Amino acid sequence: MIDQLTPIGPVTAAPRLGRRLSQKTSVSVVFVAAMFMNIMDITIVNVALPAIGRQFHVTEASLDAVATGYLVSLAVFIPAAGYLGDRFGPKRILLLAIGLFTAASVLCGLAGSLSELVAFRVLQGAGSGMMTPVGMAMLYRAFPPHERLRASSILTIPTAVAPALGPVLGGALVTGLTWRWVFYVNLFIGIAAFVFGLLFLQEQRQTRPGRFDLTGFVLSGTGFAAVMYGISQGPGLGWTHPQIIGAVIAGGVALVLLVRVELRSAAPLLRLRLLGNRLFRSTSTAMAIGTAAFLGALFVIPLFFQLGLGLTALQSGLNTLPEALGVMLGAQLGSRVLYRRLGPRRLINLGLTCLAGDLALMALIGSRADLWWMRLLMLGMGLAMGQVVVSTQAATFATISPADTGHASSLFSMTRQLGSAIGIALLATVFTAVGTTNTVAGRSIPNLTAYHIAFLVAALLALLAVLPALTVEDADAVSTTAVRP
Repeated sequence: MIDQLTPIGPVTAAPRLGRRLSQKTSVSVVFVAAMFMNIMDITIVNVALPAIGRQFHVTEASLDAVATGYLVSLAVFIPAAGYLGDRFGPKRILLLAIGLFTAASVLCGLAGSLSELVAFRVLQGAGSGMMTPVGMAMLYRAFPPHERLRASSILTIPTAVAPALGPVLGGALVTGLTWRWVFYVNLFIGIAAFVFGLLFLQEQRQTRPGRFDLTGFVLSGTGFAAVMYGISQGPGLGWTHPQIIGAVIAGGVALVLLVRVELRSAAPLLRLRLLGNRLFRSTSTAMAIGTAAFLGALFVIPLFFQLGLGLTALQSGLNTLPEALGVMLGAQLGSRVLYRRLGPRRLINLGLTCLAGDLALMALIGSRADLWWMRLLMLGMGLAMGQVVVSTQAATFATISPADTGHASSLFSMTRQLGSAIGIALLATVFTAVGTTNTVAGRSIPNLTAYHIAFLVAALLALLAVLPALTVEDADAVSTTAVRP
């Protein structure tokens, strides 16, 4: 029997071709492809930055704008994604986001100057900001609570594979072709996802939402964008730089005003009252802090391999692959065996504790250590994070109504994005404070202490995530631990 999505409000007539596939399959294929393209783009662009700098004759400091423009745009559009999906239909907004991201990727590859590249990266950020929350909401509406584990294991595919594949593919494209191909590669994935979604996705239409909350959009866009800018630029410019202090203060003031306005609004852009839901609040917070530890470590590890141990970019990428394998194996182990036996509370805490221990052991790896120890720790890191990802994503939306799923996914995506930015900024600050090189007899040699301290800080972040995870109650997520009726 073909599974059909339970309609939420009026559903537009689906194309006859779209009825051949269940909506669970259709949404999964489109969202995984979109997320894979999105996540891989972040890591693959980092590899190309030196070549971009040489092409446009700009300094490394100027290249920060390539990443910063993307992050700021992301922070502006994520909060609005839930409303846009409910207002115009999630299928339309998801396809619009994929189309915009793909077109902007091509424009990035065609850019003739750094300013053009930054402008097109802003367009990419707009597409990405809508893509993740809307696609996640569609996925969780397609899968009923007792099948959320399936949805969570699906989400780990792009999360695990894309960050590991990005540096390897990016290095090969930059070396064998040109840096422009790190953007062109999105064209093939984007077109395939767009066409598949156009043919097979059915529209989900919520009850028409209220008027667009323009005040909330301005405050959230200003606040999150300023905070993201301050966090991303703080390690480079220095946290006491007037530009960073001004951005963080201005962003903080805007976010305080945002909270006051949204809590008083009858139709807020960000439904902050959803944070009063104990399960949603606990899992979202644990996931945000856990992501800070995990992605912060993934920021450090390639630098440790290349600058600390002297490996090439390709060798670094290949040695990172065990992490992706670990996440996928961990997600399967968690979703098929452990989640229903242990419950989300114990499994999330087990994963975070193991992640902390694994990161702490990385601080013992020296220049003469066998690389197989590091590969084994990378595998363990992925296994641990796989448990965290599959558990939090399965449980987070268990008590969220279908009508609130779009807004909840925006909040979840925003907190996780802030967590990743904070984690990377914190560990980058460690590098700045400790220094990644020492001068001995006039020669510059790697200072592995900076990397070791960064790994220990990431381990502490993972332990910090245990605190909100301890407040998770399995009884709240009982609908996700039940077997299929």
